[in-house]
Amino acid sequence: MGRIVAFVYGLVSYAVFFVTFLYAAAFVGNLMVPKSLDGAPVGPLGTSLLINLGLLGLFAVQHSVMARPAFKRAWTRIVPQPVERSTYVLASSLALILLFWQWRPLGGVVWDVQDPIGRTLLYAGFAFGWLLVLVTTFLINHFDLFGLRQVWLHLRGRPYRTLAFKTPGPYRLVRHPLYVGWLFAFWSTPTMTATHLLFAAVTTAYILVAIRFEERDLVEAHPEYAEYARRVPMLVPVPRRSAGSSDDAAPVVAGA
Repeated sequence: MGRIVAFVYGLVSYAVFFVTFLYAAAFVGNLMVPKSLDGAPVGPLGTSLLINLGLLGLFAVQHSVMARPAFKRAWTRIVPQPVERSTYVLASSLALILLFWQWRPLGGVVWDVQDPIGRTLLYAGFAFGWLLVLVTTFLINHFDLFGLRQVWLHLRGRPYRTLAFKTPGPYRLVRHPLYVGWLFAFWSTPTMTATHLLFAAVTTAYILVAIRFEERDLVEAHPEYAEYARRVPMLVPVPRRSAGSSDDAAPVVAGA
């Protein structure tokens, strides 16, 4: 694949991701999109439930399996290394687009907060979650995470080098602030429908499982991550100290 073609492919993949990310926020928040998470029920309940679980499962398998080092080693025998990350980003975006398209709302209300202060706080939590996700990607290098750095270096004929890991900002409080952002984004809603609860519960379960696989890979690739994991909590910022640890230690973190 020519360098220019690879670069254009990376740009297109990123553009698809960015539009999908914006649509995802509107989809989950029921904000001015043709079809949202909590729309009117469509079809039999059992059929809709199975379809939704299938869509969520498809995304989970794609997003997790394609991120594993063993898959990447096999995959890059087919897909050139410089566009491997862009291909992963594009596949994730397409899986989400399919979910948006085929999602079947279930109806039903689990809770409905009417107090103005309560509603404001929940909407603020929703906005905070999406903002935290976006900001966190820039803290760990947004352009590397979504494949642009790889195709840019390839275009310039420069070899790709793995970024040095660090613990900027929220990474000193929890190991996975990006996932914390997703949890806020998915659970902070003044009106929790059965559909929304299904979506939030399944994605939360996926996050907890995905963290285990991700951290196993990180420990293998970066042995110092084990000490970081002992010192810094996973998702809830409760201070944790191991024997002999120092407040000035600077362990490493990695992106999704």
